[in-house]
Amino acid sequence: MTKFNCYLLLITCSLLTVSCSSAPPRSADVYSNRNLAIRQLDLANHNASRGQYDAAMVFLEEARRLALSTDDPSLRVRTSISRGSILFASGRQAEAFREWEAARLEATASGEPLLAALARINAIRASVILLDDEPDANAVAAAAAEYRNQLNREINIVRSDPSASAAAYLALGLAEKQLGRFADAESAVRRSADLYERNLSLENAAYGWYIIASIRSVAGNYEQALEALRRSINLDRRTENGYGLAASWQAMGDVYQRAGQTEESQAAYRRAAEISRAIGR
Repeated sequence: MTKFNCYLLLITCSLLTVSCSSAPPRSADVYSNRNLAIRQLDLANHNASRGQYDAAMVFLEEARRLALSTDDPSLRVRTSISRGSILFASGRQAEAFREWEAARLEATASGEPLLAALARINAIRASVILLDDEPDANAVAAAAAEYRNQLNREINIVRSDPSASAAAYLALGLAEKQLGRFADAESAVRRSADLYERNLSLENAAYGWYIIASIRSVAGNYEQALEALRRSINLDRRTENGYGLAASWQAMGDVYQRAGQTEESQAAYRRAAEISRAIGR
């Protein structure tokens, strides 16, 4: 065999990926649609974190279609969990809880205990938020204590997953806040924010500091609440999250107002309004 023919054989083997000793084995698995689904899901969550729920739902529906077409259990559950979160944020609460329950059932049937726990965590967090509308203080305390117990159990299940753990600690902090246990509430939310920041989920970390500011404000620690809001603003600036920035400046105006600092309060409100107009809200 001539040298040219030898090279030609090696090139042909490489191009056709046949069983030449120099060619690496090729996997038979295909992930194109699954990778597209993950990308669409990321875009949905990104838009939702900025309050763009209509756009988020468009990306989510495509992610869901791809998840269904590939029959990928994990993606099916994850798209369902995200859909529940977007529905809840859009005010469609009953639909959101049905979506999370469907996600939990599918995750359990598919042998995905972590995702089943994440679906429950989302539902518990929403339930804690809805306690703000409950006028009976005793009922709030009893429900919040039960949610806290449930979340501590879920944390043991999701401990190996930083994102799921962060979601659980945030929900735990909200439950502790309802119980008036402000130090425990801040501790839990700080763990959440730290996990998000270490995983470069800066918008979620910023939201965590926004919640810490709320906890401190309710406890009457106005100066520390303002510090938490400044931290939230700095994180949202890094991701150019106008929605989060407007919310934090609005909250800063509220805190200044409670502290009796009228001039600073009005300046913060104007800043929030400027950002809101700039992003078309």
